[in-house]
Amino acid sequence: MKNAIIIFRKQVKDTGKNLALAIQFIMFPVMAAIMENAIKIEDMPPHFFVGLFAIMHIGMAPLNVMSAVISEEKEKNTLRMLFFGNVKPVEYLLGIGGFVFSACMAGAVVFAVLGGYRGTVFVQFLLIMAAGICVSMLLGAVIGILTKSQITAASIATPTMMVFAFLPMLAMFNETIAKVADYVYSQQIQLLLNGLAAGTKAEGKSLIVIAASMIIVVGMFIGAYRRNGLR
Repeated sequence: MKNAIIIFRKQVKDTGKNLALAIQFIMFPVMAAIMENAIKIEDMPPHFFVGLFAIMHIGMAPLNVMSAVISEEKEKNTLRMLFFGNVKPVEYLLGIGGFVFSACMAGAVVFAVLGGYRGTVFVQFLLIMAAGICVSMLLGAVIGILTKSQITAASIATPTMMVFAFLPMLAMFNETIAKVADYVYSQQIQLLLNGLAAGTKAEGKSLIVIAASMIIVVGMFIGAYRRNGLR
């Protein structure tokens, strides 16, 4: 774990110097805070903007940052230097993944506070967010592993994260899209978050879709890693 912690600290410093990456973690929590306090519309569901921007946070931040960091360090041969310094690929991935997860969960805490969640509901909210963040992180890692440059990674990550981030919002206005979105993890996470806000119980379908998505992306990650490693 020592090397993983060193990589974690390295990424904290690198992100502090890179505004484009840092803003990924703070953009949607800040937007949610502004919209929650600035816009009041009659008959709007409680904490509507918290749920809306929380899904965008899940769909975009972890996926984009993971793909960008891994592809950039591959392109600049930073990874090769780390591996020459006895850092193992698993230690590197743990360090980077731990940083991205922690930064995204810090945003999740902001959303939970804005939503006024307390006690066990607060914990449930964070667990739901954590599940979505993990799926998006693994997708981002797959993209980073399979691409050879940051530009290529961005060209794949951008449309991918747009789909997962905005599909739940589009599903609210189109029944056909809603039918497709039912099988997407970000849509089911939004339904779970909406259920928390309304005080209803989670549906089994949501949990099944999220679990299936996790299994699929884990399989994709293992396959990508076995094929390319971190070369």
